[in-house]
Amino acid sequence: MSAREVGLPMTISAAGLPSAVTIWEVGARDGLQNEKTVVPTEIKIEFIERLATAGLPIVEATSFVRPEWVPQLADAAEVMTTLAKRDNVRYPVLVPNERGLDRALECGATDIAVFASATETFAQKNLNRSYDEQWAMFEPTVAKARAAGAPVRGYLSMCFGDPWEGAVAPERVADAAAHLRDMGCTELSLGDTIGVATAGHVESVIRALLAKDIDVSTVGVHFHDTYGQALANTLAALRCGVTIVDTSAGGLGGCPYAKSATGNLATEDLVWMLDGLGISTGVDLDALAATSVWMADQLGRPSPSRVVRALTGAN
Repeated sequence: MSAREVGLPMTISAAGLPSAVTIWEVGARDGLQNEKTVVPTEIKIEFIERLATAGLPIVEATSFVRPEWVPQLADAAEVMTTLAKRDNVRYPVLVPNERGLDRALECGATDIAVFASATETFAQKNLNRSYDEQWAMFEPTVAKARAAGAPVRGYLSMCFGDPWEGAVAPERVADAAAHLRDMGCTELSLGDTIGVATAGHVESVIRALLAKDIDVSTVGVHFHDTYGQALANTLAALRCGVTIVDTSAGGLGGCPYAKSATGNLATEDLVWMLDGLGISTGVDLDALAATSVWMADQLGRPSPSRVVRALTGAN
């Protein structure tokens, strides 16, 4: 069954929302990185190519981290050099440091991302650096990427809650975001790594960023759906002027360094909501849902996306 057969949602726009949203698809990287069974390289490549065919303008492809850190992504170089790239699609890659950046650039990467923490404990656990030390680690990487002509996204994790430290003050998030902006990141992504944010909290964090003169047009949001709040939180962010949303096809994903982190907001669930609001994404929902069903078959389990299940009858 397709979206056309069940009837697309009635399109009724709402005040205070953007006319278009850019979806930053993270399924091939964030979605797969925590899978215990290694996905074959050719399956990853086909997954990325199917996502691009479905109309996603940004498909984050992989991460150039050390293989022992994330074994699932040990084939990053092969993925990037084999992938049939499209001129109208960006394929960002995550890098942890200058060595990872060098490898990424050698493989033809033109979009780079780094991954920082808004909290002390997660910086120690994820980066083996203190909160303050992480900036010195990222500065040469960002500078080198920008010198090579690559835009750099700064991911910021634990923006709303940390499993070790509890709630995170919006002002602390804004300070961390300002560090990334000041070192040259062209875009920021606010991560609700363990999925504890609620709509009012989201609005508060974005207000704190605005107080730091951070341009909201450069800010994306990255919600995990642990408590079923990801769509509500996204809508709150859109009302605050955000137009970039991170999602994962089929709702795949988690975080290998935060055990309470569950799957990302499913791309299909977001597209269904945005279609109903008359907000343009350029994504073919039928093709995307079919891709998620195909990927779920490769992983041997059904997609957790409610929209995928509703459109396809998947159990």
